[in-house]
Formats: sequence, structure tokens, C-alpha cells
Amino acid sequence: MAEAYIVAAARTAGGRKGGRLKDWHPADLAGKVLDALVARSGADPALIEDVIMGCVGQAGEQAFNIARNAVLASTLPESVPATSVDRQCGSSQQALHFAAQAVMSGSMDVVIAAGVESMTRVPMGLPVIVPAKAGFGFYKSPKMEARYPGIEFSQFTGAEMLAKKHDLTKDELDAFAYESHRKAIAATQGGRFKDEIVPVEITTPEGAKEQHTQDEGIRYDANLDAMRQVKLLAENGRLTAASSSQICDGASGCVVVNEKGLKALGVQPLARIHHMTVVGGDPVIMLEAPIAATERALKKAGMKIDDIDLFEVNEAFASVPKAWLKQTGADPDRLNVHGGAIALGHPLGASGTKLMTTLVHALKARGKRFGLQTMCEGGGLANVTIVERL
Repeated sequence: MAEAYIVAAARTAGGRKGGRLKDWHPADLAGKVLDALVARSGADPALIEDVIMGCVGQAGEQAFNIARNAVLASTLPESVPATSVDRQCGSSQQALHFAAQAVMSGSMDVVIAAGVESMTRVPMGLPVIVPAKAGFGFYKSPKMEARYPGIEFSQFTGAEMLAKKHDLTKDELDAFAYESHRKAIAATQGGRFKDEIVPVEITTPEGAKEQHTQDEGIRYDANLDAMRQVKLLAENGRLTAASSSQICDGASGCVVVNEKGLKALGVQPLARIHHMTVVGGDPVIMLEAPIAATERALKKAGMKIDDIDLFEVNEAFASVPKAWLKQTGADPDRLNVHGGAIALGHPLGASGTKLMTTLVHALKARGKRFGLQTMCEGGGLANVTIVERL
């Protein structure tokens, strides 16, 4: 079987809700990243055989196959097909897996895996809330209700359940959130994100044109004592908005090829995809699946946790990576070394390839070999991707 290689990886800097990326239609924003990926890989656009794009809020401006719309908003030829994927927060990580499987099978040689989410223009939950209010029904079927009576599937509830199950205190979670900002500040000021970010032109409130090149959610004045005073999300809970991921606008992607693709493009790979896993777990606690997924991935890959040099575990809530650390025994100094979604933002469907972009660039900059990425996903799902820097 052929190998799968990442030859280019890029992302936009995150934009806060109603912030610097609010005027960008998500198809145009994703198209901007597609163009950047083609330029960075040096690929003839006609060689792109498919675009697989993750997106969670597939409604409104993100409806009607956002992946195809992004292609049509880019400089790629009309001959490039595209499809949209929804595996909730892992949507673009799953897009990466689908792209890798396509090139490994030999049915395709050059595929773009990407993701986009404008949480300003398509608010979180819109595809569920609006149809229900309009009388078009609710996603929970009678048979689901019989299996999970009276259960409202909620990531917020799951995050609190996870904190309590793994005995994570509010102080621990607040401290983890503070460190996310501290690491993101250091990475930004140290130029660690420079090679991975695609500049996006924006218009400031004053009417000036600027390039958006820094993640907008980072709090440079982050103060642990102040963060501890933020209101709890739930009565008697342990999480607050300060220890949760930020609503974010953004797009990201990776160019994935096999050996034939490498020769056709004439480029050197950034990384080889070493292993891919996806698992299902308890949909009520919902956010615990990355633990089991990591265990399965390492076993199937014949590896141990200490074989991995860097980890990217999505900071949907601080309880997710903290529980993951506690159960896997991973070295915390190798986790989210440039900060995570608490500081940088979580643009839902774009977060999978966003984290992979950061991971492969961090491996290169640090001269490390193996990286592992995982993230919790709605419905009790989790993907794991292990890559080897080349």
C-alpha cells in the first residue's frame, strides 16, 4: 500500500466572534487557504483530484456543499471536485483521514484536506436550533430517545462530567487555561506561527486595510487571579468561559499526496501519516473518547506514549486535555506547546487541520520526529492521527 505524505499545511490566524474576520464569507476564507496551499506546494492546480473539507455548521453561508463553494471561490479550476464532511469538531481531522486513505489506496494521488468555520456568520448550533424552532423537527429520534431517555446531549454537560469523573479541580482547570495563553503569547512573540499562517486582508473599524496574521483570541494581559473570578458555566461546576475554548472564525488545510504525487509535484514532504484511528464512546459524557482513541492508536501502531515527541489535544474545555494527560501518563511538557483553543480559538470544522498544521510545523522547528493529534467530538467520537516528520 502507498504511503500518505503532507507536503503543505497552512491556516488563517483565528478571528474572535464579530472580530477581524467577520467580513469574510466562509467560502472565500476557505478559498484563500486553498490558494495558499497550492502555492506552497507548488502544485499545478489541475493535479488536485479532490478537496475534502470539514465544516460543522453546514447552514446559511456554509450550506450547499461549502467545500465546492470554496473551490469556486478560489483560483482552482472548475474541474476540481469537493465534498464536505461533518464529524463535529473533528471534521477536518476526518477530512485528513479520508484524504490519506484516498492516496494510500492509489485511487488518487493529490488531495487537499481542509476545514472552515465562520462562527460569527453561522452561529454554533444553527443547523439544529433553527429547524427545530421552525417546526421541521429535532435530530433526536424516537429510538434515540428510548435508548437515552430524557438525555439532552450537551458538550457543556459532558465537560463538567469529565472534570468530576477524573477529579479535576477548578484551580487545576484555571491554571491550565492560563498556561494556554502564556504559551500562545510566547509562540506568537517568538514567531512560531509565522510559517503556518496565511495572511488575510481585513478592513479595520477605522477603514484601514491590514493583514490579519495573529490569532485574535490571545489575551496578552491574562491574569490567573482574574481568570479564577470568571463566572461558572454551571451551578456548582468547575469550568468557566476562561477555561473553555473560544468561539472563532478560521480556515485551514493540508495537501496530502502519495509517492506518485510527490514525483508529480517535485516537492519534499513535511511529514508522513504514520497511523489513523477513530473511535466511538459514551455520547453523554461525550468528550472522553480521545483517551480510548489514543490507547487504541498507540497499540495498533506498536508505540508507547513516550515514543511521541509532541501532542496536540484540542482544548475544547480544559477538562479534556487534563483528563487525557491524567489517564495516558503523557509528558505535559510535550502537550500543546504553542497553546491551544482556550487561547487561540476553536473554529469547529477547521480545528482538525489547524492543529495538524501547528503540529507539523512545531515538529520541524524543534527537530522532533513523532507527533500525535486527537480531539473530542460531538456524539462521543474521537480521531487520532500520528505523523512522522521527514
